[in-house]
Amino acid sequence: MAKKYKRYVSQSLKEQTEANAGTGTVAATAAPRRTTTEFNPDYGHIVRDLKRIGILAGTFITVLIVLSFILN
Repeated sequence: MAKKYKRYVSQSLKEQTEANAGTGTVAATAAPRRTTTEFNPDYGHIVRDLKRIGILAGTFITVLIVLSFILN
């Protein structure tokens, strides 16, 4: 069964609707403006670390293969 989420209205929007209800007039309320900030992380250092790990792993595997031929 799908999870139900409660929708929370911001405090200022509640106050506006209560003020409008008290006066008896219906005013057009502007929709709350959402500001979006772009999430643009820099993963350059992680890519460098992964390349270094790959080179080390390849080197170790190559050394193990060479040693298996030499020791046999």
